[in-house]
Amino acid sequence: MNWGSLQALLSGVSKYSTVFGRVWLSMVFIFRVLVFVVAAQQVWGDDSKDFECNTAQPGCKNVCYDHVFPISHVRLWALQLIFVTCPSLMVVAHVKYREKKDQAYSAVNKGSHFYANPGKKRGGLWWTYLLSLIFKAGFDAVFLYILHHIYNGFDMPRLTKCSLEPCPNTVDCYISRPMEKKIFTLFMVVTSCICIFMCLCEMVYLVIKRGQKLLRKEMEHEMKQRSTKTLSRSRVTSGSTVRVDPTNTASIQNLCNGKAQERSTEKS
Repeated sequence: MNWGSLQALLSGVSKYSTVFGRVWLSMVFIFRVLVFVVAAQQVWGDDSKDFECNTAQPGCKNVCYDHVFPISHVRLWALQLIFVTCPSLMVVAHVKYREKKDQAYSAVNKGSHFYANPGKKRGGLWWTYLLSLIFKAGFDAVFLYILHHIYNGFDMPRLTKCSLEPCPNTVDCYISRPMEKKIFTLFMVVTSCICIFMCLCEMVYLVIKRGQKLLRKEMEHEMKQRSTKTLSRSRVTSGSTVRVDPTNTASIQNLCNGKAQERSTEKS
């Protein structure tokens, strides 16, 4: 399998990831893919040849080997890495869709853009990113459960007993390099748990950041409403006039007219 092409494809995800997402990518490609390609495949490469049973009965060795290793660790980890890394492609595909939509909008509307930044986690892209984190953490957890359920834990015993047909009786079978296989198994399990933890931290970070943003918008909206109400009240206060009693005005006018008549009579 060409893991380099997958790494080159997913390297673009780091542009749209948070700090936790970049750490997760480093964990996957350095501590999981690199260890899987360089060491794990060589450790389990000859496990069927070096699996020995103390009987010469034809077919007994193969039956016991299939019973002890129903699923190869190497193939199970390869399948796990494929399932874990594929949800990140959802984010890349969504960003490419946004870029094409923005280009089409810009061509029709003479340079104006539909998205200010197509890679910014807003709207549907935020939900796509959150969903990819849920899938990544879920796939890792499911494969850890499958590995633990099939092999009854993460231990690798030196000796196993087998009494399946066509074995004549209960025979002893020996696993080659059990300590080395146990160390690699625990290493892959621990790195998977760390990746799950990083996904959970990133989900919490995204939810908290989104909540703070919504709370900030709500506070700004309330401040605008308060300022609008205050401005309208000040306008009403400044536009109001003092009311004058018309009866008082009429009485003052009559008094002035009476004084004017008195002066005219005195002169005459």
